[in-house]
Amino acid sequence: MDKKRYYIAVGSGEILEDKTASSFEFEIEATEEDIIRLRELFDEADRDSRFSLYRAHVPGIGYHEDKNNDDYDRHIKEVYGMLHELGTPETKSHIDSMDIL
Repeated sequence: MDKKRYYIAVGSGEILEDKTASSFEFEIEATEEDIIRLRELFDEADRDSRFSLYRAHVPGIGYHEDKNNDDYDRHIKEVYGMLHELGTPETKSHIDSMDIL
């Protein structure tokens, strides 16, 4: 499978083919299958985030007691792991400096 360059904005979950289309944090080289998996991870993290929003309105339940927050954290860590695996040397270095993996 041929790899193409993509530009990733983690906060918004954007996967861009055109680096001028929007701001981004990371550059990766990925196959279509890689991009499908990355999109799935972003979608899962987004779902977890929305469920956590509902929980935030329930008094007495802390962040550390919410499975959706744990799921969100796990999915975001998987996103960064995948970005590190597929990333350019600059992307890998940046993620290493974040000390999140």
